[in-house]
Amino acid sequence: MSSTETLDFTATEIMTVAASRLLKDGTVCFVGIGLPSTAANLARLTHAPEVVLIYESGPIGAKPTVLPLSIGDGDLALTADTVVGTPEIFRYWLQGGRIDVGFLGAAQVDRFANINTTIIGSYDAPKVRLPGAGGAPEIASQAKEVFIVLKQSPKAFVAKLPFVTSAGYLDGGDARARAGIPGAGPTAVITDLGILTPDPVTRELTLTGIHPGVTVEQVKAATGWDLKISPDLKTTEIPDAGTLAALRDLHARTAAAHGISQGQAGGGEG
Repeated sequence: MSSTETLDFTATEIMTVAASRLLKDGTVCFVGIGLPSTAANLARLTHAPEVVLIYESGPIGAKPTVLPLSIGDGDLALTADTVVGTPEIFRYWLQGGRIDVGFLGAAQVDRFANINTTIIGSYDAPKVRLPGAGGAPEIASQAKEVFIVLKQSPKAFVAKLPFVTSAGYLDGGDARARAGIPGAGPTAVITDLGILTPDPVTRELTLTGIHPGVTVEQVKAATGWDLKISPDLKTTEIPDAGTLAALRDLHARTAAAHGISQGQAGGGEG
């Protein structure tokens, strides 16, 4: 097969499923809105029912019936085990080392998994102003590990970020440790084309997984640097029917609840 279009799922769906599979049952996960929230809630609805989802606004153990539109979505508080103040979320849970995984989206990443969600262009005269940092810099630095999920293109995967909003591995190697950043950093970047993981020594992102129907040439063309390919490159497991049904039902319920299209509910189709 030459493209995901010939398969029974979209590129966005396999990206979401692949990201959700990384969450283990019982994991305490600090969740970002958008694709990270979709993947985390899919994990909760399928293989990881005891995953503990924490959102920046204070819900702990959130079990939303539909995908939240923002961290202030009331369904997060209504379905949570408890709700605490934002300072407690960051001081006690995040800075206290109680977050296993930070699950983040990004507008751009570079070869060392640093994240930009601030501006495109120069800071003083940007071409585009992005949503900004929110709690992501703290999550990226304090969580025990970080997963990043975003669609892959040369504009999103750039050799040099115009602004580093959240730290990955900085300039590579042991730069993160030398800077005194406590968390292990990004351990996986999941895209609509494959999965990238950091080299254990250089910390440069390397393609270690590729989705069915995608070619290495496609992934390299969607990357703004000379992407390294693992000699042990694996093909992503095809989503099973039950997981796809759960994901599509979640999107359908979200679209109905918020009066939006399923594409908007799911963060866009691939």
